[in-house]
Amino acid sequence: MPSQTVSSKSAPARHDMSVILVTGSYDHEIRFWEAWSGICSRTIPRTGETGQINRLAISPDKRLLAAGIHKKVCIYEIANPSAPPLQFDGHTGNVTAVCFHSEGKWLVTGSEDGTIKIWDLRSAHLQRNYDNEAPVNDVVVHPNQGELLSCDQAGRIKQWDLSENICTHELTPAGDIPMRSISLASDGSCLVAGNNKGRCYVWKINDERSDLPRFQAVTKFQAHNKYLTRCLFSPDVKYLATCSADTTVKIWSISLNYEFKLDKVLQGHQRWVWDCAFSADSAYLVTASSDHTARLWEMASGETVRQYNGHHKAAVCCALHDGAG
Repeated sequence: MPSQTVSSKSAPARHDMSVILVTGSYDHEIRFWEAWSGICSRTIPRTGETGQINRLAISPDKRLLAAGIHKKVCIYEIANPSAPPLQFDGHTGNVTAVCFHSEGKWLVTGSEDGTIKIWDLRSAHLQRNYDNEAPVNDVVVHPNQGELLSCDQAGRIKQWDLSENICTHELTPAGDIPMRSISLASDGSCLVAGNNKGRCYVWKINDERSDLPRFQAVTKFQAHNKYLTRCLFSPDVKYLATCSADTTVKIWSISLNYEFKLDKVLQGHQRWVWDCAFSADSAYLVTASSDHTARLWEMASGETVRQYNGHHKAAVCCALHDGAG
């Protein structure tokens, strides 16, 4: 996002698709927002359909929005509101994770049914199915696009090799305490995982060809004293954001030797904060909360610069894409 003053009346009208900001809610609606004005520009009402929206992801080319809705995944064409969504059926439990391959050829989903699935976006066919044997809480694609990392209700973090079609590494840093969220540094150098008790665990990721372990534990810290819902690296890997049931979002600065120091506490939401998304330049953060709202925060000041009002129930997921399409 540009670094203009958000409140400036001279801010240019942004009717193009340069900033795509989307939220999903337990009210079953998906809403698109004009990031700077705070106006809801479009609602996908899903009239007559049931199923709460659990997770959202925008494709790298800004063409598609993937929504994990109860047990199914719907793929919407962002620029074509009248086009019916492509639907992926196959999960038998809540879909908890959706993320795109960097070239947008496939989508990976994780579910409470204990599976991780890879879907071909061109043929709409299921390509792969990994049995995790425990409810999956989060999945991310490694920047090398050849591996997935997942975390689950049994407290495990697993690396899945896409070429070998197997689980190649498994970490259990806190026994069977459920691992809620994971995030990978954009350069693939570091992995962080947060559990239900608000604790974060950090590993340096070493090259597979080196003599060092693939995942080298470097630190752990108590991010929140209540339930942690999301942990997310900023694109420039200078910060980690953690969201929690304690109504706050905490911003942690990351030093070169993997020290995580509390930089700011973003306060304003009235209830649980469920999800967050960074702008491409790491200068802004969007959050979604049980208080029915989403907020846009300026990282430099830690202040809310926009609030998005319109959902009638908890806003539980958000997605932001303001980089190059």
